[in-house]
Formats: sequence, structure tokens, C-alpha cells
Amino acid sequence: MTEGAPPADGSEQSPEQRRLAQETKDERQVWYFLAYFLFGIHFVAFVMIYAVRHAK
Repeated sequence: MTEGAPPADGSEQSPEQRRLAQETKDERQVWYFLAYFLFGIHFVAFVMIYAVRHAK
């Protein structure tokens, strides 16, 4: 193999490709966090509504 030539199997990624992959992963994690957060807020709200409506 020559110096500086990429491996034949294509396993080596450029820094730009690694950055883009990490950015995509981070963005996906942000969306998951937002979804769980909004679900949690609605769940708590429904529980509080139930508690207020069924209070004696």
C-alpha cells in the first residue's frame, strides 16, 4: 500500500465525515430528549387534572 492512500475497504473516514456523523447522532439525541420531555409534561398534566377532578 502506498503512503497516504486510503484503505481499500473504505473503513477510513475523513474528519468531515466523522464530524457530520457525530452531529447527526447529537441531533437525534436532542430530538429524543425533546420527545421524552414533552411526553413527561403531558403525563404530569393529565395526572394533575385527574387528581384535581377527583379530589374530595
